[in-house]
Amino acid sequence: MKIAVASGKGGTGKTTVATNLAYIASRNGQSVAYLDCDVEEPNGHIFLRPEIADSRPIGNLVPKVDEGACVHCGKCGEICRYSAIVCVGEKVLVYPELCHACGGCALVCPANAIAETPREMGKLETGQAGAIRFVQGVLNVGEVMSPPLIKEVRGAAPDVDLVIVDVPPGTSCPVIESLRGTDFVLLVTEPTPFGLNDLKLAVEMVRALELPFGVVINRADVGDDQTTRYCRAQRIDVLAEIPDDRQVAEAYSRGEMICEAIPTYRDLCRDLLHRVEARIARDSKERRHADL
Repeated sequence: MKIAVASGKGGTGKTTVATNLAYIASRNGQSVAYLDCDVEEPNGHIFLRPEIADSRPIGNLVPKVDEGACVHCGKCGEICRYSAIVCVGEKVLVYPELCHACGGCALVCPANAIAETPREMGKLETGQAGAIRFVQGVLNVGEVMSPPLIKEVRGAAPDVDLVIVDVPPGTSCPVIESLRGTDFVLLVTEPTPFGLNDLKLAVEMVRALELPFGVVINRADVGDDQTTRYCRAQRIDVLAEIPDDRQVAEAYSRGEMICEAIPTYRDLCRDLLHRVEARIARDSKERRHADL
């Protein structure tokens, strides 16, 4: 079972929800893995405090042009949708940070002047946080292409009962790569105009991907009721509401797990996990009936 925790915008409490769900599931006796796919700024380790057992570089293949063999036909630039390689007169320019490693430029080169060479873009780290298996990606500073590293993080998921995927904020390509193959998406939002605007974008995204989802409203007792009204009108399940509690903010600022620092929140997280598991079971049953 794979549960993704996402948000339309940053700062809504997505990592707080993801890490505490992993913690509660592990306390319930489930085998759990936490995947931090927010590779540009992973911070789940601050709260889970894993012991990293392995760290290895991750890269992709980028074109290297043999200028002596190049006939400057421009076909490499024509096939590249991202302008990672461009033929300008008698010179071929390569922009490795834009390359998606599709290999198309090397395939169409009539002079076989293009070879693919590895280029490091980040690292993959795995370890253990108590009973929780921990995986995170760390993108190198200045890199703009995170999906290849996110794919490596997803591929490193161990065989466990429950995988919690901490998704990057937003609705762009890194988010799509993180959500691929998950069973359920928890969208964490806040009851503010900005939070509601980005929640609507996130809802459009998961509906386009045809993924089942529900909403968690963090700091639910501030702002207004527009988020709740939107979810009701769109028939979206609000699976949990987390109050704007000073104790939560203090525990967060110390890098502590809320379920450890404030025992009363264990029931909230446990109920949230049970509701998600019930939704996944219900959706799976409905799909089986639809296939018959």
